Amino acid sequence: MSVRTIRLELARGPEFPEGSASRGYEFKAPLTADGTLDHDAWSKVRSDCTFRRFWDGAAEETGHLVHRRGNRWLFHYDGVTHEEDEEDDMIFKFDRHHFVEGEYVSITEHDGEQHTFRVVSVR
Repeated sequence: MSVRTIRLELARGPEFPEGSASRGYEFKAPLTADGTLDHDAWSKVRSDCTFRRFWDGAAEETGHLVHRRGNRWLFHYDGVTHEEDEEDDMIFKFDRHHFVEGEYVSITEHDGEQHTFRVVSVR
């Protein structure tokens, strides 16, 4: 079992017709053979499963990939307490996505905005 580094970049859309390599996420996680998140492996290496959010013009944000009941995967931001996490709904759902180069992933960010990202690398 090895932890993979997955890079997601903002996919093309009305605001960015060509997408944006300067807006996205990079995170570390164990994956199954088909590219989905591997819960059993994650439970053994959870402290290694970190992420960073990079967004042109904004400060970089970091945290950890966590798993919750109901097979919910989310990013938990550093410095956010459990109470704030519940109150602000700062979650990112990954339970059905395949992290394979060229695939697309929809993420609903903590402000309620949904963005589509393209998986640009898995290494």
